[in-house]
Amino acid sequence: MTDTNAKTTSEDVKDGAKEAVKSEEVEEAKEMRAVVLNGFGGLKCVKTVKRPQPSLADGEVLIRVQLCGVSFQDVMVRQGFTESHPKIPFILGFECAGVVEAVADDITNFKVGDRVMALPDHRAWAELVPVPAKYVYALPEDMPLPEAAAVTLSYTVAYMLVYDLANIKSGQTVLLHSAGGAVGQAVCSLLQNIGGITIVGVASKNKHEDIKERVAHLIDRGCDTPTEVRKVCPDGVDVVLDCQGGDECNKGYSLLKPLGRYILYGPSSIVTGETKSILSVIKSWRQVEKVAPLRLYEDNKAIFGFNLRRLLHCQSNGHEKVRSVVEEVYKLWQAGVVKAHIDSTYALEDVTDAMMKMHERRNVGKLLLDLSMEPKTNPTTPKAHPTTPKASTSTPAKTKKEEKKDEKENIEKGKENDKEKEEVKVEAKAQ
Repeated sequence: MTDTNAKTTSEDVKDGAKEAVKSEEVEEAKEMRAVVLNGFGGLKCVKTVKRPQPSLADGEVLIRVQLCGVSFQDVMVRQGFTESHPKIPFILGFECAGVVEAVADDITNFKVGDRVMALPDHRAWAELVPVPAKYVYALPEDMPLPEAAAVTLSYTVAYMLVYDLANIKSGQTVLLHSAGGAVGQAVCSLLQNIGGITIVGVASKNKHEDIKERVAHLIDRGCDTPTEVRKVCPDGVDVVLDCQGGDECNKGYSLLKPLGRYILYGPSSIVTGETKSILSVIKSWRQVEKVAPLRLYEDNKAIFGFNLRRLLHCQSNGHEKVRSVVEEVYKLWQAGVVKAHIDSTYALEDVTDAMMKMHERRNVGKLLLDLSMEPKTNPTTPKAHPTTPKASTSTPAKTKKEEKKDEKENIEKGKENDKEKEEVKVEAKAQ
């Protein structure tokens, strides 16, 4: 081989290496961080990983996410209690706020650079989220993204409970379960704005000091609710806002005055341990007394159910109603009525800490994920250029074979959960 040929070959190798590096950089740029559920169960099923960036379909808006909201519904999804979920594995989350990165050709009401909030059906906890435009909401110019992430979902639920369903008026008394949660605090703000309303709040003892200024009478969660309520409201209450379900349904109905309204907007009592318990589901169903329409007629009472996710994503024209409510919430925020109640904010990699706090019901107000925050724990996101490994006492990384085995087991667990859901439905019909 001549010197010239050797030089040419050397340059070709260098050029090839450069192209390979560029190719790797392009591939890396097409990845994003996302919180993925690998199987139904405990917190170990939740991982922050690298995922391919999503493509944009017709009718969608691509959002560069900065903050995400965490709700109790996310805990229920993790355990496999909800219906109509994507196939395992999938990206978790129902709330995200950020800036529009791109829009489909048929979208005219949003543009790149717009600050928005979105309520997609799953897949919100990621750096880039494609969302149908009907679930995306433009923010007021002066609304910070953390405020949007904290108030949008919580106050939308609260607004519909207070105004659309319960129709609460001055002079009435309201029994409010989970008064210290994000929705509970939002309800308190709206009721204070109406004025002249007596709030009887149920919350864990450790939350009483934080919420006592907003609630007239506080009851410790775990006490006998009817007995404690009757001490301060001998005649009962006008409205019960219940997100517990189970036996609280019967107790709540028994406390209603004539023309009273009982509203169930969540069945959180079925969540007991870290993983799903079919026994707790069956117990919750059996505890609820069946009320015939004729009894409602005779008692002059009303029972409502409210599920925002189903209204928004599954029922005809529900998204239009929700949009009108979100717009009202933003107007109330501008007027100073709606205020963010943020308990704490976590890095995306620390999502399991946020979910644990929600699961244990220790939050007073909203929990958020901030994608710009550095994680407090060792991130589960793989690093692009790992450094020399240090001595560690942690569990060794799993092999690909072990990971595939785990994934297969999680899929089987998902199938078992679906089977259990069918058994619960059969049990419920038998009641």
